[in-house]
Amino acid sequence: MADSSFDIVSKVERQEVDNALNQTAKEISQRYDFKGVGASISWSGEKILMEANSEDRVKAVLDVFQSKLIKRGISLKALDAGEPQLSGKEYKIFASIEEGISQENAKKVAKIIRDEGPKGVKAQVQGEELRVSSKSRDDLQTVISLLKGKDFDFALQFVNYR
Repeated sequence: MADSSFDIVSKVERQEVDNALNQTAKEISQRYDFKGVGASISWSGEKILMEANSEDRVKAVLDVFQSKLIKRGISLKALDAGEPQLSGKEYKIFASIEEGISQENAKKVAKIIRDEGPKGVKAQVQGEELRVSSKSRDDLQTVISLLKGKDFDFALQFVNYR
């Protein structure tokens, strides 16, 4: 029998982020507490730009955006938001969406699988993802539950289970 396997990836659905951004922009335009503060959220190249005329308001825009991401099933670990910066009379926050597992993080995950996972489970780093394989599907299920129980500072998804 061939080995069973699955891939560990860190991907974000761009369309879902776009939907969350549009919902946030709509809510900002309608909410009373955002009236007259110049609050906005938009794409700026590959980054997301949030603006308002006070530090508290720009943080509130970020908070609304985070709640929309959560509702759309996107992990906040994928959102890398900076600190509010004063630019003229406006406060701005730049945020980016982190995708892919870095080599360093992939090695950490592979080490956890080797050290704490069942025997006979192999993990190979393949670019920005990690392929985990084993003869036993039960062992693969054990690895998935082991990794779900760990708290990483990046988002993980399990795909291509076969």
